[in-house]
Amino acid sequence: MSLEIKVPTVGESITEVTIAQWFKKEGESVEMDEVICELESDKATFELNAEAAGKLHIIAQEGDTLEIGATICEIDTDAAGSSAPAPEKDSAKEAPKAEAKESAGPKPTGETKEMIVPTVGESITEVTISSWLKNTGDYVELDEIIAEVDSDKATFELPAEASGILTIIAEEGDTIEIGATICKIEVTEGGAPQAEAKATTSSAPTSQSSSQDQTYATGHASPAAAKILAEKGIDPKSVKGTGVDGRITKEDAESAQKSAPAPKAPESKKEDSAPAISVPGGRNESRERMSALRKTVAKRLVSVKNETAMLTTFNEVNMKPIMDIRKKYKESFKAKHEIGLGFMSFFTKAVTMAAKDWPAVNAQIDGNEIIYHDFVDVSIAVSAPKGLMVPVIRNAESMTFDQIEKEVMRLALKARDGKLTIEEMTGGTFTITNGGVFGSMLSTPIINSPQSAILGMHNIVERPMAVNGQVEILPIMYLALSYDHRIVDGRESVSFLVRVKELLEDPTRLLLGV
Repeated sequence: MSLEIKVPTVGESITEVTIAQWFKKEGESVEMDEVICELESDKATFELNAEAAGKLHIIAQEGDTLEIGATICEIDTDAAGSSAPAPEKDSAKEAPKAEAKESAGPKPTGETKEMIVPTVGESITEVTISSWLKNTGDYVELDEIIAEVDSDKATFELPAEASGILTIIAEEGDTIEIGATICKIEVTEGGAPQAEAKATTSSAPTSQSSSQDQTYATGHASPAAAKILAEKGIDPKSVKGTGVDGRITKEDAESAQKSAPAPKAPESKKEDSAPAISVPGGRNESRERMSALRKTVAKRLVSVKNETAMLTTFNEVNMKPIMDIRKKYKESFKAKHEIGLGFMSFFTKAVTMAAKDWPAVNAQIDGNEIIYHDFVDVSIAVSAPKGLMVPVIRNAESMTFDQIEKEVMRLALKARDGKLTIEEMTGGTFTITNGGVFGSMLSTPIINSPQSAILGMHNIVERPMAVNGQVEILPIMYLALSYDHRIVDGRESVSFLVRVKELLEDPTRLLLGV
């Protein structure tokens, strides 16, 4: 009997797929559930399993594009049992294996659970598969974390929605829309596979193990890994896979290096030709896909430059008064509040007080209206391993110095570990960014839309300053205020920055509110 294998439904919006690669050849024997080819859609790459054991007859070739439901191949199931019978002693040995395999492990229920990308935020329309914690064919438990996905704002963990055998559809590095299918779970009952089954099968003769260890996955690169290797110009055959059954993973591809070509023997040249100059050093290049976070940040920064009338005004601050206060009270402050006294609390308090006098700097444009806030939610720009993140300190105007320092520390640690939530990065009415920690002397920061202004801090350098007719060497920081000229006038922006300067140079004003 000939069984037709058709292109399965892989997503509501996917109408056709392309044959990426055949793992089996025409006329070869295939086993039940063995992966026989790889299919690609406009959103993801997934594998096609044999629905029966038998001899394969390929209908659609590599590169062909087929509609959902079209026949991709046929399997002659009658050919499955046509091979010569094995010796009686071999079949006797195989019987205990079959019994152990049947008795151990979960039993399929016939139900397949399709997992889709969940809604993770109102403004998030797509996510990127950051890493799979499980592989295709692995057994997963209900609510077990199986993958991590990145959005343009945060990283989320994906728990399994059923217990069973996992089939991955979207590979690492793929970007898929909310609601798209990310994987399937063949629902089973009876718990995880028993260790006894593994022990029984491991007692079998090892003379044939070397040939059985080689599967279709051995030396085969996953779609994400294949793209990276292609960009690097590396042959997958030269890369050793560390994945299941020797499959080449994304990490294998990223760590793979192209072997340098062997130096060619110098050719004989004419006596009057100049010898080529040999310069030591490599000329390797590497490529990596932009994360969803970095792509979104890039789009927003370009959008702000194009859609706002952004200007920057500058001023300088004598940091000696603040540095003297920190030097005098830092030990007692830390002993009482269990947190260090940094510069950020002074700048945050100064910004919140100046915003009361010049509310346009703390406002935003919404269509044809201007929204003014009677609170100040300060966004703090943080350079995290995955890119720039801007968590928010809520109602900073009502917080004390120690509360601000503790909140800055909490948000910075969560940003470093990639654990910030959507709520912690949503909103914000004014932003502070500190390029001084990296040694920046001066910069023109870009507004964090839809906010109307951002304050840039820089490094502190001792400079000669004129004080009461005398030259003194003082620790000076340059400040930069970038603002949207559509809502903030020059008078307001300059006055705001001068007010911040006055509060920082005389910190007692911060305590007295004057």
